[in-house]
Amino acid sequence: MTRHESREHIFKMLFRRDFFEAEEWKEQAERYLDSLSRQEGEEIADEEKKALLDRALAICEKADALDEEIDRAAEGWKTKRMGKVDLTVLRLALYEMNYDEDIPTKVAINEAVEIARKFGGDESPSFVNGVLARLVDRDQA
Repeated sequence: MTRHESREHIFKMLFRRDFFEAEEWKEQAERYLDSLSRQEGEEIADEEKKALLDRALAICEKADALDEEIDRAAEGWKTKRMGKVDLTVLRLALYEMNYDEDIPTKVAINEAVEIARKFGGDESPSFVNGVLARLVDRDQA
């Protein structure tokens, strides 16, 4: 599985977060991973499933802190008002930018814009890019 594919699967698991209670969300994420093998037509190794779930859980644990940063950067848009796709993409990208040293910031932003283009609305890619650009500018200042 490529990093891009992994990122999309993590996005899909995280997207469910705002629709379920914490315990129920984890069960839903595990069900998603189980269904993934059937959808792909090939068995996905347990280690890969665990890595995807662990990454999604790590992002969930940091969600409040990520949301605070997003709120500060998204002028006129608080996370409570954002579309779920945009918010999920922003959380995923910001987590990668802040906590994953293996992923360059430019890659995290590019991947976020691509996911927003695929799953979001017409304005999602530019919105996500703008918020992430403000976060980068703030960090470099």
